[in-house]
Amino acid sequence: MYVTRTRFRLCATFFLALCLCGCMKLGPDFKRPDAQLYDTWAEDGADGLKQGQAVQNEWWKTFGDPELSKLVRTAFDRNLTLRVAGLRVIEGRAQLGIAVGQLYPQSQAASGGYTYSRESHLGPSWPQPSTESKTTSPDQIWQNTVAFSAAWELDFWGKYRRGIESADAAMRASAADYDNALVSLAGDVARTYLDLRINQAQLKIAHENVELEKEGLKIAEARFRYGATSERDVQQAKTMLLSTEATIPGFQSAIKKNRHALSVLLGLPPDKAPEGLTDSEGIPAPPWEIAVGVPADLLRRRPDVRAAEYAAMAQCAQIGVAKADLFPSFSLTGSIGFLASNVGVFKLSELLSNNGFTAQFSPQFGWNLFNYGRIIDNVRVQDAKFQALLIQYQQTVLTALREVEDAMTAYIGASAQVVSLAKAADAAKRSADLAFIQYSEGKTDYTTVLVAQQQLLKQQDDLVQMRGQVATSLVSLYRALGGGWQVRQGLPYVPEDVRHEMEKRTWWGRQIREDPAKITNPDTRNILWYAPDI
Repeated sequence: MYVTRTRFRLCATFFLALCLCGCMKLGPDFKRPDAQLYDTWAEDGADGLKQGQAVQNEWWKTFGDPELSKLVRTAFDRNLTLRVAGLRVIEGRAQLGIAVGQLYPQSQAASGGYTYSRESHLGPSWPQPSTESKTTSPDQIWQNTVAFSAAWELDFWGKYRRGIESADAAMRASAADYDNALVSLAGDVARTYLDLRINQAQLKIAHENVELEKEGLKIAEARFRYGATSERDVQQAKTMLLSTEATIPGFQSAIKKNRHALSVLLGLPPDKAPEGLTDSEGIPAPPWEIAVGVPADLLRRRPDVRAAEYAAMAQCAQIGVAKADLFPSFSLTGSIGFLASNVGVFKLSELLSNNGFTAQFSPQFGWNLFNYGRIIDNVRVQDAKFQALLIQYQQTVLTALREVEDAMTAYIGASAQVVSLAKAADAAKRSADLAFIQYSEGKTDYTTVLVAQQQLLKQQDDLVQMRGQVATSLVSLYRALGGGWQVRQGLPYVPEDVRHEMEKRTWWGRQIREDPAKITNPDTRNILWYAPDI
């Protein structure tokens, strides 16, 4: 009966402690800071930009280049930097599990022992020979114990719940960083691929002009042999030919570097470039119209903006954690178990009997009365960090707006220049053809041909570069709009081969496995899902 009453009191105390734990939470609750947004982009009404329409998630498909789409998907699967970002999300989950575990008794231990001791007959505790008492102390003692002990600091002021909020926000920030890595990776792959195609187009133009200039040199040499012109024409033709040939190694070197960069982005050695990049396929042309949404969409689409918000949210909770140290802490410590020995009439076999039951219960409190200055300064430190992160969030939003506006301006300007440069290149081609014909017929000198060929090469090269700038400006625009990360919805942060390798070393349980209902959508998941696996 005594044991039953004792257990009832322990259960009642435990229930009361649970009620007390939900009393309050110190510190401010996080609110998203105001951001300086406007309704429409500065380039409102520009040709080719559709404001108010949702931005395409898989924006690389708008170029209509299957090779580019294949490279982006391969990079998502194999890029090593992206895998590191995914592992940080998994690490954040484990950290959140640690924080959730603080809601439960922080110290829990089961113990047991089988003890043998033998007293010396010459020791002070052994009866003296002159002692008339007939009782003697046993010289050999056997003792069995089995017990469970726990210590629990109650979350009376919300210290541990604020810690959970901070860890949860930090995990969300790591997930946003992963999304930002996806956006950056897609942009890097697309930009490198476009640079490759631009260099290949320039190399093709250089080869075409070399062939044209070789024909001009043959004609100049023939006319010189027949005395129709001077040697100067031959030397001018050679100068032009050698100058154009000198540009070819530079383009070839740039192409190799582009292939090396793509290989690394795809998680491959530099000498293992993917197939399909050798032959020039031309510069991918962007679509006629681009959906750019509205400025307010950046708060949702830009992962770096979300990461800045979550970082501020995590720091906000740390203020409550620091403030809790200003107040007393309440703890419950205790242990229950069984003990038996062979002393007197007792037997070791009675270990689990009611007589062998032992219990200890000790409510405690502690208060750092003489450390208030240090604790208050720590609260101030956490608050200053929080304010700095709020300002950093606002700066991140402004930077995002500027990057979008800059990319739009660059795209619109490059698109307008392409139209004029295309006409200039056609005119230069016609001028070079006429000059070549006139020189063949002896109606003009080679200087006219030389100038026309130089203009043709320049105009063709400028046109290729500007077409490439249109494409790369569009990549910068999509990157600034924050597109591309949505493709990972429902997909694991860690590839299957990496997960298997980690599970061979460590028991990860559910932390490394995906649950779309509880992970993909942070607003609907149950945070206790991250409680420590037992």
